[in-house]
Amino acid sequence: MTTPPKLDVAAAAPKVPSGDPLPPGVALVIGVLMVSTFIVFLNEMLLGVALPTLIEDFGVSPSTGQWVTTGFLLTMAVLIPASSFVMQRFHLRTIFLVALSLFIVGTTLAAIAPTFGVLVTGRIIQASGTAVFLPLLMTTTMQLVPAARRGQMMAITTAVPSIAPALGPALSGLVLSALSWRWLFILMLPIAITALALGAWKLRNITTPEPVTLDLLSLLLSAVGFGGLVYGLSLLGEASAGHAPIPPYLPIAVGLAGLLAFALRQIPLQRRNNAFLDMRIFLQRSFTLPILVMVFVAGNGIGLLVVLPLVLTNVTGLSTLQLGLFLIPGGAAISIMATLSGRVYDRVGPRPLVIPAAIVWLAVLWFLSRVDESTSVITLILAWLVFTSAMATMWAPLTTVAMGALRTELFPHGSAAFATIQQLAGAAFGAVFISAYTIGSGARDAGVLSTDQATSAGHAAFLTAWVIGLFVLVGALFIRRTPNPAADGPVPGAPVGGEPATDAAVGETVAR
Repeated sequence: MTTPPKLDVAAAAPKVPSGDPLPPGVALVIGVLMVSTFIVFLNEMLLGVALPTLIEDFGVSPSTGQWVTTGFLLTMAVLIPASSFVMQRFHLRTIFLVALSLFIVGTTLAAIAPTFGVLVTGRIIQASGTAVFLPLLMTTTMQLVPAARRGQMMAITTAVPSIAPALGPALSGLVLSALSWRWLFILMLPIAITALALGAWKLRNITTPEPVTLDLLSLLLSAVGFGGLVYGLSLLGEASAGHAPIPPYLPIAVGLAGLLAFALRQIPLQRRNNAFLDMRIFLQRSFTLPILVMVFVAGNGIGLLVVLPLVLTNVTGLSTLQLGLFLIPGGAAISIMATLSGRVYDRVGPRPLVIPAAIVWLAVLWFLSRVDESTSVITLILAWLVFTSAMATMWAPLTTVAMGALRTELFPHGSAAFATIQQLAGAAFGAVFISAYTIGSGARDAGVLSTDQATSAGHAAFLTAWVIGLFVLVGALFIRRTPNPAADGPVPGAPVGGEPATDAAVGETVAR
């Protein structure tokens, strides 16, 4: 059985009462990782608002233009499963410095991109550095934070990959109102470089590397599987207009076959403690069901950010500045509701949160599927505010109940799987929504849509999201919180016998 990185801490999850602050060393490690994760994930949906501008500047179709976002998400989905290997094989500080440096290189390339292809390449390099941050943050939080505080801390942790992409389009709109789209990357560089310097100065190693090896065949199969599936879904819209280079079902079939081969490949690797992604995590119903529900929650939440700017620009006539301002309240709502839902989860569990939120979420999606040029912008802002609030209310409980169902040694694989699912769902559903948008418009040629065509396109995209959202409500009815198996035995690294380590000792060791 694959083991997680060994903690150089007297007790990985110290006995801290739920109302007490975390030890200083633990707070420092999680804080640095959280800030850095926020910075890199801010770029995930940064170009959503800029998509109409990019389509015009580079002369590409919406189906082609969406790859500046879909390519980022797809790269994340392909590489995140490898984060389990990375976290076991290398020191935490080394992982942080290399990943953030790679992100900076990709950001620089995107800023100076002379062609659309170079821009997409820069985005892929950005994503290559971003991929490890969320699994690293989740695993570190689960290992260092006591069970009594996990609901609250995981709410904050899981809010990062939802708040940052939501604020990305808002920031993008504000920048684009006065500057070129290149400044979206230029302004990000000093922030990322400062985070790199802070991490190099403050972050210390808390893990001991293990002699594990990377299975290159698994990496290839995951790339073929995820890449083929998302590429095929992205071709649906072009196929409807007769512009697809190949029939969509071919790459979809290749992708599904690749994913099946990837799963089968992991079975013999598990027996040799060398699984790319340990599939035994899916034997736990309390993990599998929440992660399946998260496929649809994350898919709708992230995927709609690809198509929403097109609808707001072409139907309601919002400028880039107005579009940026439109999205700010939603990002703030995610932050507030994620924190509140974490506190409530610790007391009542997931179902009282997830079920009502799913019902409200569906109601908003139905309303958005009826939007036209006469719909008030204030009404749309309120609707999106409710939508993001409901999504945040579901996100944290689903993540916490799933991760809490796993034994400690499976945390790296569980966090990698969860992060992969989020990014893959965002990429796949974003491609689906763009295809639905293209099909719904009825346009046969690429170019600017009329108001009527854009309205019809928006209806098709949001109605597709509503149908997908029905699976969330059904799944929410069966979510349960189960006892944490990680708490059933001794915590790895904890002393056998004697008194548990004090908070001060743990904080001092982590900081050191």
